[in-house]
Parts: sequence; C-alpha cells; structure tokens
Amino acid sequence: MIVAVKTNSKKRALIKLLSIGAVVVMLIAYYFHMSEEYTKREQLESEKKLKQIEINEKNESAKKLERVIYREIETAVDLIGQRKVIDVKIVSNRALIVVDPDTNLDALTVRYGSAALIKKDLKDIKIAIDLKYVIESKYNAN
Repeated sequence: MIVAVKTNSKKRALIKLLSIGAVVVMLIAYYFHMSEEYTKREQLESEKKLKQIEINEKNESAKKLERVIYREIETAVDLIGQRKVIDVKIVSNRALIVVDPDTNLDALTVRYGSAALIKKDLKDIKIAIDLKYVIESKYNAN
C-alpha cells in the first residue's frame, strides 16, 4: 500500500514561489555577469585596435622619414656626381659622404650651406650633412 503525505497548500505555494524567485534571481545575476564579461571583451578589443592603429601610424611615419632621408641623400649624391662618391653612411642625425679629392662641391655648398660640414684630406673629402634641419622642413612639408 502506498501512503502519500500531503502538506498544506500554503507551504507548497510558498516553496514554489521561493524556488521560482531563486531561479529568477540566478537568471538576473547570470545576465549581469555576462553583460560585464561582454563589455570587458569589447574594451580589450578596442584597446588592441587602438594599439594596432598606433603601431601602424608609427610605421607609416618611419617609412615616410626613411623616404625623405633617402631622397635627400640621393639629391646630394646627384649634386656631387655619382662617379665621385666613394661611400655613404648615416650616423645619428648626419649623412656622411666620402668623395674623391678632386670633386667639385660648389653645388652642394649652395644647397646645404652651413648644414654641410666639409673636411678635405689628401686621400678624400668627407662631407657631413646635418639631416635634422633638412628633414624637419621636408617631413613637415609632406
């Protein structure tokens, strides 16, 4: 024989109400937790995008600066005469150009003036072009 014990309906209704309330509270807590996780994820992604944009801007400016330096040295070599140039180096903010001792440097001194330092030796002539001022004017103009 099966015996079923029934509780009064008020207790049963109260237990059902409390269990439904607990489920609703858990769903609300889950919703707020997931929305917080989503905002954190979105914020991290936006920070990554900003960092990537910043890196791209730095790379673009570095490439632009490199092109300006390259063109400036190319112009200086053209003014001197490519056959007379022995060596070209960039050290800190100067372009060092070594040329033959019989090279005509008038065009170079006219273009760069005091930005080009010239040292004459018996073997060669060393020219140090200060790229700082030249690049500032060209870089800002582009």
